[in-house]
Amino acid sequence: MNATNNFKMAFEFSLLGLLALLWGSSYLFIKIAVVEIPPITLIAYRVAVACIFLLLIMAWRKEQFPRDIPTWRALLVLAFFNSIGAWTILAWGQQYVDSGLASVLNSTSPIFVFIFTLLLSYHEKPHPLKFFGACLGVLGVTLIVGVDVLAGLGQQVLGQLASLSGAILYACAALYAKRFTQLSATVIAASTMLLATLVLLPASLIIEQPWQLSPSLSAIYAATALAILCTGFALLIYFRLLKTIGPMGVASQAYLRAGVGVMLGIVFLGEHITLSIGLGLTAAILGVIAINYPVKLKSNAKTQLTD
Repeated sequence: MNATNNFKMAFEFSLLGLLALLWGSSYLFIKIAVVEIPPITLIAYRVAVACIFLLLIMAWRKEQFPRDIPTWRALLVLAFFNSIGAWTILAWGQQYVDSGLASVLNSTSPIFVFIFTLLLSYHEKPHPLKFFGACLGVLGVTLIVGVDVLAGLGQQVLGQLASLSGAILYACAALYAKRFTQLSATVIAASTMLLATLVLLPASLIIEQPWQLSPSLSAIYAATALAILCTGFALLIYFRLLKTIGPMGVASQAYLRAGVGVMLGIVFLGEHITLSIGLGLTAAILGVIAINYPVKLKSNAKTQLTD
């Protein structure tokens, strides 16, 4: 039985690594596509194509959307936390903040998951080891992108707050998604992308008139990879992991994303690993291990919190 549990955990952590790879590579695809496709149109294309991909998965698995209005209202809130609000505010903030500093600020979502769980959950208090892992992970990301990025703190405050707000919204999404225990990962992913499409597609048509664009094939390929791999497929993994390793465990992939970016630079751009990057990668991995290490949580039997 113990060997079986170890295999299951190893499989879940492999999925966590794959999720970090997919979301970490999304920055590369965005960088290629956004040169020729404006931000709102790119995000609208991203969620629309992801929605089509997920609808096909749903049809293949013969799954159905929920039919009650309260569930759809809750899914709209989740879509705002995880895509509509988070992606829009991050796109706006990154116009004014260095990408390295934005990466550090956006990697703080596990800390916010810890804080929100501590404040809002009466029956389950997170173990201090998880908070230590969250802080260690942020240190790792800082070392990976370079400590000098912190010199920009306090400048372009609104942009930095936007990057931090994106991390807060991701934390809210990870915690809020726990209430959808009756829905499969496929249905949750497809539903949120459908709602995001209904919001972002009209915004793109009104604000950026995408029919006037003539993007190259490389930009279209990058946008399509972003939509199918880094959004549709990644969300299937994300919502599955929320059910298996929990909100903070899933949020910990934010630390691995920075390592993915470094590895992509080494493979495709001929960059080299420095001592700072090596220490950062080690700290990030140890942070993820600490966050996901199985510990006994304190519980309050008198007070129960239900989603």
